[in-house]
Amino acid sequence: MKNIFLSVIIPCYNEEANIKKGSLEFINSFLGKKKFTWEVIVSDDGSTDLGKKIIKGKLESLKKFRLLENKHGGKPYAIYQGIRKANGRFVLFTDMDQSTPIGELDKLLPFREMNFEAIIGSRGLNRKNFPFYRRLGAVVFMAFRKALILPEVNDTQCGFKLFKKIAVEKEFPKLEFFKRDKKIVGWKVTSYDVELLHLIKKSGGKIKEVVVNWEDEDKSTSKGGSLSRYIKESKDMLREILRVKINDMKGLYE
Repeated sequence: MKNIFLSVIIPCYNEEANIKKGSLEFINSFLGKKKFTWEVIVSDDGSTDLGKKIIKGKLESLKKFRLLENKHGGKPYAIYQGIRKANGRFVLFTDMDQSTPIGELDKLLPFREMNFEAIIGSRGLNRKNFPFYRRLGAVVFMAFRKALILPEVNDTQCGFKLFKKIAVEKEFPKLEFFKRDKKIVGWKVTSYDVELLHLIKKSGGKIKEVVVNWEDEDKSTSKGGSLSRYIKESKDMLREILRVKINDMKGLYE
């Protein structure tokens, strides 16, 4: 379907447990009540569990859903493949675990005609089912990132973001992530969100931050241990933010 209003892009890597709990049906039920035209693109990142097989079994009943079977390349790669296949004027990034439920889209949509290129969800620090170490890490991460880049944005890392497709289609390929010739192992996240928002801002785009509900609903255990994965991702993201700042000082985003 061409020229639709909204494309929902769900990156997917070993999400079998989250798929089994009914995330896709939940999204379908919500969007099915909307008057605008829409599609959902599940962009798989070379999963090694049974997630893809389960999704394929659901597609007959989920008429407006598509599954992209990509090679393993990391979360930004999976999202970009979804962007390339999207037909919507707007694209929404959301996660399979639905920690920010699809219903929060209603909070973002009122700003779509106000000339914002990016309308992003913000979780705040009072997050349900949020371990203390992650709560503390969020404070440190935000302070470090704000001191270097995007000081006006409180939460760059929430996985619930709405963009004008024309904006994200232009800026996403410019990410440093796609300039590296390195084999990806596991669920590679990076701070692509920070760089993407910075690129949109540098090109004159406007960003609106909207508070959304968030509660940790991730049932997947096959992406790596929770604490060990969090520590590794945090180190990687701090390095990424520093790199974005250095690139900016060098004028690479001009």
